[in-house]
Amino acid sequence: MGAYRLDFDTPWYLLLLTLLPIMWWFGRRSLSGLGRVRKWVVLLLRSAVFVLFVLALAEIQWVKTNENLTVIYLLDQSLSIPPERREAMTRFVNETVRQHRQKNDRVGVIVFGREAVIEIPPFDETVQLAPQVETPLDPESTNLAGAIKLAQATFPEDTAKRIVIVSDGNQNMGDALDQARHVADAGVSIDVQPVLFLSKSEVLVEKITLPPDVRKGQPFDLRVVLNNTSQPADGETGVVKGKLIVSQRSDDQPRVIAEENVELPPGKRVFTIRQQLDQPHFYTYEARFVPDNPADDGMVENNRATTFTHVRGSGQVLLIEDAANRGEHEVLVDRLGKANLEVTVQPSDHLFTGLAELQQFDTVILANVPREDFTDQQMDMLAQNTQSMGCGLVMLGGPNSYGAGGWNNTPIEEAMPVDFQIKSAKVVPKGALALIMHASEMAEGNFWQKVIAKEAIRALGNEDYCGLLPGTDQWLWDNRGRGMVRVGGARPRMLALIDRMTPMDMPDFDSGLKRAHR
Repeated sequence: MGAYRLDFDTPWYLLLLTLLPIMWWFGRRSLSGLGRVRKWVVLLLRSAVFVLFVLALAEIQWVKTNENLTVIYLLDQSLSIPPERREAMTRFVNETVRQHRQKNDRVGVIVFGREAVIEIPPFDETVQLAPQVETPLDPESTNLAGAIKLAQATFPEDTAKRIVIVSDGNQNMGDALDQARHVADAGVSIDVQPVLFLSKSEVLVEKITLPPDVRKGQPFDLRVVLNNTSQPADGETGVVKGKLIVSQRSDDQPRVIAEENVELPPGKRVFTIRQQLDQPHFYTYEARFVPDNPADDGMVENNRATTFTHVRGSGQVLLIEDAANRGEHEVLVDRLGKANLEVTVQPSDHLFTGLAELQQFDTVILANVPREDFTDQQMDMLAQNTQSMGCGLVMLGGPNSYGAGGWNNTPIEEAMPVDFQIKSAKVVPKGALALIMHASEMAEGNFWQKVIAKEAIRALGNEDYCGLLPGTDQWLWDNRGRGMVRVGGARPRMLALIDRMTPMDMPDFDSGLKRAHR
């Protein structure tokens, strides 16, 4: 059942108890003025406090020792373990449990492939496994680290802990060695029963690669990587002969596109097959290796690999042109068509209304269109379509493009790789804008005045000047009477003051216009 005993984490502090006689000797002399009883009471209290202080430093503990043991077996169920070896694993567990389990010991079983699952939780009774593991697993991968982590979380707290790993050690997920170090540091012992099986050689189809997205009619290379992992003895070549078969599937029927006799020396070899697809569709490819002599290949489960690709049709381009200058870019549209691109021309007065309408296009071209033809929502859609959906975005230069077209400080500028504001002060003319605000009696009138004023200020360059008259008397953001302020770093303050401003009712327009003109 267990026994109890005292233990100390830092027993060296117990040496301080040797100072107790010295404390008594000095205490008897310093307390000589007290009565006999009071003196002894003080000495005993001081000694008790000192002893408790030393025991606290030594970290005294009341420890219960338990001889019971919990053993958790980790059984590898991945494809690298042949079926007959998996049955041998269950026999190994059953025999060791019958022979070595002591009374009150607990035994559990965890099986693992890509994930780890508890087959039998820790029981304090004799465990007997069935020849076939009942828990369904994904055997394509070996995650030994995950199984060790699950075992650590499954152990009860009141017993000694041991993990028994039954595996070939061919992990391809996680870091089992690092996880084992953490478990061992936590006081769990780990034993390993390796799964050994003899095979003259082993060939696997390591991977098959091709571009995930292919344009119709575009040639591409399909590559198959074969790996001969055999380690031949002296005097042997280790060459494995067989056939590499590559098939393609677009619907339900596979079609063999390559069949080649190959000789594989130890190590990796890459085979390349040139392909061209002329029909848009999803295509699945499978590479399979068939050895001439089955004895030359230990496991057939790893002799195939698959991948897929999507063949797109002709490139789709949306060209948005200025509604006031229809047909301005006919030459460009003609050239794109001759390059096997399908171009949809859309005037700026009949634009898209949702992001879904943009998804069919690979590229959007803004062909000299002004910013005023686009709503804020449409600009956000174009930017999101580029930044999140991967669509191309091209802006053609012209009097209605970039900064000249009012695209400064918009989501389109953020989505483009260039700034719309010319940085060099040598080539930037300075402009000045005076805004005169008049109280409106129309519904929402003052609101839209502010929206228009803010959009105008956002379109200005940093070197430009701006002034605003909310009436006829006082400039809004310049108390010194000059009216004009360089936009630069004052732009956020200007926009904030417009939000808080109330336009005034002007008795006449002449005084405000003359003041702005001066």
